[in-house]
Amino acid sequence: MNNSVIRTTCPRDCYDACGMLVKTSADGEVRVVGDPAHVVTQGAVCKKCSIAYNGVWRDPKVRLTRPLKRRGKKGLGLFEPVTWDTALSDIAERLNDIRSTLGGQAILQTHYTGTCSLIAGIFPLRFFNRIGATEVDPDTVCNKAGHRALQLMYGESTRGFDPRTIDRTKCLLVWGANPSASAPHIHQHWFSKSSVPKIVVDPIRHETAAAADLHLQLYPGTDGALAFAMLHAIAGAGLVNQAFLDAHVIGWGEIESQLASCTPAWGEQVTGVPARLIEEAALTYARGPSLLWMGQGFQRQTLGGNAMRAVGLLPAATGNVGKYGSGFLYLNGWDTRGVDAAYLAGAALSQNPAPSISHMDLAGHLERNDTKALVTWNNNIAASSPEQRRLRRALEREDLFHVAIDLFKTDTTQFADYVLPAASFLEFDDVVMSYFSHTISAQVAALPAIGEALPNQEIFRRLAETMGLNDRELFESDAEIIGTVLEQAKPGLTFETLARAGTVFHPASPAVQFERHDYLTPSGKIELAGQSFVDAGLPLAPYPSAEARPANGELRLLSPASQWLLNSSYGNDPKILKQLGCNKAYINTVDADRLGLRNGTVARLANDVDEIKLEIGIANDVPAGVVLVYKGHWSEPGSPFNINALNAGRKSDLADSCAVHSINVSVSIS
Repeated sequence: MNNSVIRTTCPRDCYDACGMLVKTSADGEVRVVGDPAHVVTQGAVCKKCSIAYNGVWRDPKVRLTRPLKRRGKKGLGLFEPVTWDTALSDIAERLNDIRSTLGGQAILQTHYTGTCSLIAGIFPLRFFNRIGATEVDPDTVCNKAGHRALQLMYGESTRGFDPRTIDRTKCLLVWGANPSASAPHIHQHWFSKSSVPKIVVDPIRHETAAAADLHLQLYPGTDGALAFAMLHAIAGAGLVNQAFLDAHVIGWGEIESQLASCTPAWGEQVTGVPARLIEEAALTYARGPSLLWMGQGFQRQTLGGNAMRAVGLLPAATGNVGKYGSGFLYLNGWDTRGVDAAYLAGAALSQNPAPSISHMDLAGHLERNDTKALVTWNNNIAASSPEQRRLRRALEREDLFHVAIDLFKTDTTQFADYVLPAASFLEFDDVVMSYFSHTISAQVAALPAIGEALPNQEIFRRLAETMGLNDRELFESDAEIIGTVLEQAKPGLTFETLARAGTVFHPASPAVQFERHDYLTPSGKIELAGQSFVDAGLPLAPYPSAEARPANGELRLLSPASQWLLNSSYGNDPKILKQLGCNKAYINTVDADRLGLRNGTVARLANDVDEIKLEIGIANDVPAGVVLVYKGHWSEPGSPFNINALNAGRKSDLADSCAVHSINVSVSIS
């Protein structure tokens, strides 16, 4: 074997979309490393991906290598290997029987971002659209409230600022995002190395917040109030851009009438952020041009829709939209690079609008007798979904036919009737489009599949054929889809050309968000207030919201991303587990003293849903009144539940989305 180097792209749920090299030496040793020519990665893969891609992701002793059929009680994880033909024949017969007796809606399918490559992440929806299955809306467990709020205001939520325009901005405001954990290369090479004044709004003083010029450490759930206090300061300094409002915005009067009482001093009382910092941040941002990065964390609260609306007022009020160096970003979707989402997902295959439910309602639906089958792919619901104890009990239903598709045995596969082995991104061609940068990247097959593992799309092609489905879209090849997607995004671009480059920018020059002020709202303008919000279940106009503080000595529970996990991905790699250590509950010294807790004390975290026991860590980066527990841990020996045991699945004020950061818990010595 000769030395070889194959350029590919990481498709994980991360803003970075890193370029990587898969190096195979003459003796067959394989190493996955960062691509030094890649604009984001600059030669170094993040620590967690480097460990996993050179660890369990290529370990045939850990990977699923053959289809497995359950033997024994659900939840015990007892399986026997079977052939693909046996597994697909049985699955097809069971699903066809359900469809013929109860209809496709009796089949639930859950998925999310186990891979963010376009074909493996989207093509399976063609199969589910064709059979009329009920989708568990993936965004409801993550970011749906934010998407919907921005869609109502600006007409869309996936056309963000181009990060390259930071070269002429005068202020970068990061609100509710933690790049140091969820975008480590963006933090290192874009955020930290830029000389632009930087403001971070976050309850936790994480690495990105500590690197900022100003950190506004607000109490969780007070984002709406902070935004209005900043608007008061902006108006008081005469920095509201009235000409922009007159030309491009409707509904400002409904906001302006609320500002008089929202002084920075009031804001300090409500949010905990000093008034002088509120005013300084507001004026720095308003003078602009300024970029606003709206993270997904702060809209995961009971008033998440209103919070996103309130923060979304800042660009409109100051005119920080439509000019170079300004704008906001929630996500940069691949649809904004010309890709037809309906084509990828096979929307035309659906006889009627596909039924959908919220992840907040998943446990309840799995308990129902009219839910007869469940297919889980690209996610690990037993670790990541709400009402964890109730959900796992429902997964034990003997009459619920459950098919799980994954690379590994997970908390979720333990409950399945069939477990099908998925190929990793290193083992097939695909396309990746960063949801931060304006890039198109090649995911190139660098290694043979382990065992009998197949890409997601090939699994569903074979299942469709076995079920007797014959729609052309269900059998379109990867090469055909890649060709179509690249032609949609950048006419003339071929996969061969892209694979040689690894990553290309498109457009080649920095883009200006809403440069033509082409807002896709009914009015064609930015809408701050109106009947559409009322129809969506919100007040006519946003307001200075602040959730009530916990009572009776309880603490607000935050469960952000860990720097060592990607959601629940990598939770089974021994080297990563060593870095993680035991899952801890971090609290401020003030709360530790009040509760009589010390570093290392085992404490009981409890609410009206459940309780878990965790070791206490003292961390003054966490504000008083808050307990922080990182999400994503898998079940550990002696502790079958993680932090989602305490998640009641309560919804935010918009789009049936999650309110996971509005959970209150008592903390006491175990």
